[in-house]
Amino acid sequence: MKVVLAALLGLSLPFNASAQSVTNATLDRIKASTSAVDSNFIKANATISKDWPTIGLDYAETRFSKLDQINTDNVKNLGLVWSYNLESSRGIEATPVVVDGIMYQSASWSVVHAIDARTGKKLWSFDPGVDRSKGYRGCCDVVNRGVAIYKGKVFVGAYDGRLIALDAATGAKVWEKDTLIDHEHSYTITGAPRAFNGKVVIGQSGAEYGARGYVTAYDTETGNQLWRWFTVPGDPSKPFEDASMEAAAKTWDPAGKYWLNGGGGTPWDTITFDPDLNMVYVGTGNGGPWNRKIRSPSGGDNLYLASLVALNADTGQYIWHYQETPGDNWDYTSTQPMILADIVIDGVLRKVILHAPKNGFFFVVDRTNGKFISAKNFVDVNWATGYDANGRPIELPAARGDDPYDSIPGPDGAHNWHPMSFNPQTGLVYIPAQHLPLSLTPEKSFTQNAATPGKLGSILGGNVGVVFNSTPPKSSAFGRLLAWDPVHQREVWRVEHVSPWNGGTLTTAGNLVFQGTADGRFVAYDAATGTKLWETPTGTGVVAAAATYMIDNTQYVSIAVGWGGVFGIAHRVTEYQNPGTVYTFALGGKAKLPEFVKYQTEGLLQGVKYDPKDVKEGGDIYVAACAGCHGVPGVDRGGNIRNLGHVRAEEIANLKDIVFHGPFRDKGMPDFTGKLTEADVVKIQAFIQGTADTVRPKRN
Repeated sequence: MKVVLAALLGLSLPFNASAQSVTNATLDRIKASTSAVDSNFIKANATISKDWPTIGLDYAETRFSKLDQINTDNVKNLGLVWSYNLESSRGIEATPVVVDGIMYQSASWSVVHAIDARTGKKLWSFDPGVDRSKGYRGCCDVVNRGVAIYKGKVFVGAYDGRLIALDAATGAKVWEKDTLIDHEHSYTITGAPRAFNGKVVIGQSGAEYGARGYVTAYDTETGNQLWRWFTVPGDPSKPFEDASMEAAAKTWDPAGKYWLNGGGGTPWDTITFDPDLNMVYVGTGNGGPWNRKIRSPSGGDNLYLASLVALNADTGQYIWHYQETPGDNWDYTSTQPMILADIVIDGVLRKVILHAPKNGFFFVVDRTNGKFISAKNFVDVNWATGYDANGRPIELPAARGDDPYDSIPGPDGAHNWHPMSFNPQTGLVYIPAQHLPLSLTPEKSFTQNAATPGKLGSILGGNVGVVFNSTPPKSSAFGRLLAWDPVHQREVWRVEHVSPWNGGTLTTAGNLVFQGTADGRFVAYDAATGTKLWETPTGTGVVAAAATYMIDNTQYVSIAVGWGGVFGIAHRVTEYQNPGTVYTFALGGKAKLPEFVKYQTEGLLQGVKYDPKDVKEGGDIYVAACAGCHGVPGVDRGGNIRNLGHVRAEEIANLKDIVFHGPFRDKGMPDFTGKLTEADVVKIQAFIQGTADTVRPKRN
């Protein structure tokens, strides 16, 4: 852990004070402000939006700020006030949390920064010390989606499965809990904890690696476990944890021995609290493996995969569920952020959940009882034609066939973790929508945790039960910002982006929508029409969502920038590769943007000697060990991890010195000792150079 006291960084104060008195004054102010943050504070702040005290602004996670000092008339005058270097090169997915001018921002590897939001100066930073060589234990970059504040503590979920409470004033660790039920499977934490009523709640990731999903509540003061609810049943030969697990087991075929591969259902992102109903809503993940014919051969809904589930906030007891994708077969998680809203439908005010999960349908569900109200696809889909009156999808049989299937949406989702927002003034939800083409072919046979050449990531533990792109997909990629009317279930306007994987959204009473883009811009739009009103470059692609807040009668907008996530690991849209950065804007801001750094590339690889007969076998090994991070050599451009078709020839010629006890383990490179042989490495070298030679433009 590294703690940097405010005085050592020269915080400006309205009086002349010594270093020690500055430190004491600053620490006392932070302690007083953050100690006041509890459930009542968060509910009261929702009426004025002065601070941004929880990850989605309010417990409903609307990401709608009532601030309107910045509006459609003057947003053109928005300027940079300060920028802050997060000292990271991997994905930044967290929205900043801000209370009384103090910002808490998490970065890759679960590092937390406390920043003076008036000046952009560091107060402290905390590194939980995650083993960098174990980054491969997660599917989708070493990201963190934010922190929670409650009664003077900052809570962060570490990538390696620990939940940590920090002193909000100093960054000192107060307590730490290992949240994992076992360390054999590749569990990780990438989501933001939620804190309410003296509890802090967190879920895990890992369905692709043999994990069983669950969500746990801990006491905010002591870290003691208060309750835990599993998302899918365990071994049916053993006692069920509760009645909900007994009921769920009836929807799984034990012939598939699903419990050996965990079953999946990991609740890796959205957890939302309704203080009036005293319910916690959990969005659950995909099946493990994805292929239902493997995990549950005779079919079944496989509860509670891909579902919205309501739990009693005090006890964690199951109340109701609504399954958005029964018998999930395509990685159609329901873990995408949900929004709680009260809207008029057919003349009746309804308490609802608004949700746009990966499967491409926008759902409106009664949050008091889980009853289905409506669903409509917000992008093109080819797995179902719609939902019937009972809330069941009307599936297309070919989507579950044995032949290669160009899945639309693909497993990256029509909407992924990137937060959407809801503006009650316009009545619209602003969705970062997308499609990334991927063809899925069900595997005919499956071996648990088998390192199988040709299976993506299998040498590092991946177990999805499908083969990717055995035939090329024919659908086209896109990324867009959609304004969606949840009452009439229709699109109102859209903005087309140059690529998928754009940032989350923020909307305000100033009739604005803010979104960052994959091509390195931060943009403000008219919330009613979608007209672009302002933009600024950001030096790298943006995936996180912004926050806005008031300090000393000035409204600020902050966005944390850092390209990454599962798409951003191996792909990029900009030519820049700036470190993770927080940008903060206000009307009339005059600060200069930091210098932008061009993405470094060595040109297309050439000169590495290889035997052409090794290329095919080397390709299968490469897919199983390398492709998930490095992409296709010379074809993909590389993201926050380099493409191996564009590195120095010396690196590939000496590849064994990199993959075995290599120099990049502290940056997330796995150690392949015991996973690959030197003969394997020779064949990988052949594939890398052979592929580069194949795509190299021919000279006339």
